[in-house]
Amino acid sequence: MRRSIFILAVLLTTFAPSLGVGVATSVAIAGQPPALTGSLQLFATEEAAQKHCPKDEVVWLNTASGIYHEKGMRWYGNTKQGAYVCRKEADAAGDRDTRNGQ
Repeated sequence: MRRSIFILAVLLTTFAPSLGVGVATSVAIAGQPPALTGSLQLFATEEAAQKHCPKDEVVWLNTASGIYHEKGMRWYGNTKQGAYVCRKEADAAGDRDTRNGQ
């Protein structure tokens, strides 16, 4: 279910602008209480995430594990399931930083 929601979110954020359709994509993380804003915004590109949170760090969230990785780390943008998110929003949603520096 979680993967299906993510795939739908990526497709909407990728193709909706070219069709002239505005889409606000937000997904609550299953099994966890929602963030203070009520959702965690997932982005298909680093640039889209940075536009959403210009004063925050963009991280890559492994949506299957709830662990995020900073730019320059081995798994940044390279997990099977994931999205770019704002670090503060990920923290508020209960996700965490990697513990092994990868």
